[in-house]
Amino acid sequence: MLARALLVFSDWLVPVLLVLILIHAYWKRVKVFEIFAEGAKEALTLAGSIFPYLLAMLIAIGILRASGALEFLSELLAPLLAFLGIPKEVLPMALLRPLSGSGALGVMTTLIAEYGPDSLIGRIASTMQGSTETTFYVLAVYFGSVGITSYRHALWVGLLSDLAAFLTAVWVCRLVFS
Repeated sequence: MLARALLVFSDWLVPVLLVLILIHAYWKRVKVFEIFAEGAKEALTLAGSIFPYLLAMLIAIGILRASGALEFLSELLAPLLAFLGIPKEVLPMALLRPLSGSGALGVMTTLIAEYGPDSLIGRIASTMQGSTETTFYVLAVYFGSVGITSYRHALWVGLLSDLAAFLTAVWVCRLVFS
């Protein structure tokens, strides 16, 4: 009974909130459509300014995946990864995650489909997805949108935090699930 009530509540929550916001705006005499149109205009301007950065990043990701460079690097580093206790299967995700959240999600989905969600590899991949950041995306979108071109220190801090999160994800998953 409670589950059904929560399902109905969640289905109606967003539409009810939208209607309440429109009623409140009408009561406050806010010109909703004009404000919406102005916001959409600003969004298009912003999208146009960050598009070149996003396009360059997406092309680089496509080249890395299509060329087989990620898989080659995984095989090359397999002995070192085995020594550190890191499954080589998660390395492509660790390398792709700072570049693309959706690319890393695709790798994670493949890992979970192949090894299962309750496998050590599936758990490490899931933990990595939740604890790392898309550093290059953040730099391209957020720094590019406000015109910051010198982001050298932010890049290194972001990549070091991604590395720390990757290593911590492996360590915690091995500690808890092995």
